[in-house]
Amino acid sequence: MKKLALLSFIFSLLLVMSPEKKLAAEQLQATIDSLKEGAVLRLENKTYQGNIVINKPITIIGSKKTMIKGDGTGNVISIKAPDVKLSHLTVMHGGMNRNSAEEYAAIKIYTNNNVVEHISIRDSFHGIYLSQAHKNTIRSNHIKGLGKGEIASQGNGIHVYYANDNLLKNNTIEGTRDGMFFEYANNNKSYENNISHTRYGLHYMYSDENIFKKNIFTMNTGGAAIMNSNHLKLEDNQFLVNYGNQSFGLLLLQANDNEIDNNTFYMNQRGMYIDQATRNEFRHNKIVQNQVGIELWSSSNDQVFTLNQITENTIPAVTLGGNSQNNSWSKNGKGNDWGGTFPITDLDQDSIGDFPITYRSSLYQLIEDQELSYLFLKSPALKIYEKMNAALSKEAVMFHDPHPLTAAKGSHSKAIFLIATLLIVGILLKGRHLLCITFGRNGRKI
Repeated sequence: MKKLALLSFIFSLLLVMSPEKKLAAEQLQATIDSLKEGAVLRLENKTYQGNIVINKPITIIGSKKTMIKGDGTGNVISIKAPDVKLSHLTVMHGGMNRNSAEEYAAIKIYTNNNVVEHISIRDSFHGIYLSQAHKNTIRSNHIKGLGKGEIASQGNGIHVYYANDNLLKNNTIEGTRDGMFFEYANNNKSYENNISHTRYGLHYMYSDENIFKKNIFTMNTGGAAIMNSNHLKLEDNQFLVNYGNQSFGLLLLQANDNEIDNNTFYMNQRGMYIDQATRNEFRHNKIVQNQVGIELWSSSNDQVFTLNQITENTIPAVTLGGNSQNNSWSKNGKGNDWGGTFPITDLDQDSIGDFPITYRSSLYQLIEDQELSYLFLKSPALKIYEKMNAALSKEAVMFHDPHPLTAAKGSHSKAIFLIATLLIVGILLKGRHLLCITFGRNGRKI
């Protein structure tokens, strides 16, 4: 009886210590290879060992605790057939070798018309990599990187390389190098993604005709970096608290003919950073409580800013590198709402100011010469610096809005109060026959 009990105990130990994961992996690849095209494979709540290759159109559906764990040397899952569907899996432990000829990922897609959704990814160089893969849907996935301390040594959450007409929707990405990276990738759509704690939340290189809409970029070094890319549409996105010495909500670098419409830029180091960019149009954006609302370099031409709300920024806008050419702060007789930054009257109540705004500043010299000056923009010393340079006529024009907008509610009564006050002051100034009313730093006189 004792011997039987001892044998039972030993047998149970062998079951616990058996290489279940390895057996599961061999079974998984063999099962995939044996399936017919179009088959559906449902996985159990266990860990399956990778790496695996899917070379036929099938559907793989996991359960709440289904995991596919790679061996740390390559792609955990390689999709090499079209029309594959993956869902409800945890995928982890891909190859992390930065010097490999192939950039490894938790899931690497080489084909078209695949769907990858409800996947949790961690511990891999790239999360999901589309390589010359078109018309794929990447939806509702959670990709977690190693965090900011390891950004340089890892890849991107979703990497899109020479891949067109893909949909990236409702993905959550955190702690990777770039959240989503597009290179030579056209006509893709990125909707409702949430990206935080990365280098650039979104990064475009040589990618045209893309749309990204209703995405949220929070606490990245840069919210979105658009480089050498044209004809993009950025709509209804939120760029929030992307803060640091060189941080920004949106960067446009050598990016042309793009539409930036109805986005929110809140509490960034720079709301927008525009350099060597041409013919971009900015409409209906809310640029609020940033250190610098808009940083526009003189290498950028033919920008149009209209119907934007640019309020409560430490500096509303600054032009660097000399006089900027042919940039417009108004279109069709409608400029921008500057909030309480400048006194504006609207006697005819058409929500357009009666006088233009010209903003002058000398801070451009300091910002150009000392990058660290951004850390001290709220310092009282900089206000003194501005006043001294104003007295010495060392200011330059940062922008000129010929048709500033006003808030419709209460604007008429405020304007009447302002005009009445100035008239009383004029009457008291005996011997003066001309009443001068100056708006902004270089307004018109009446």
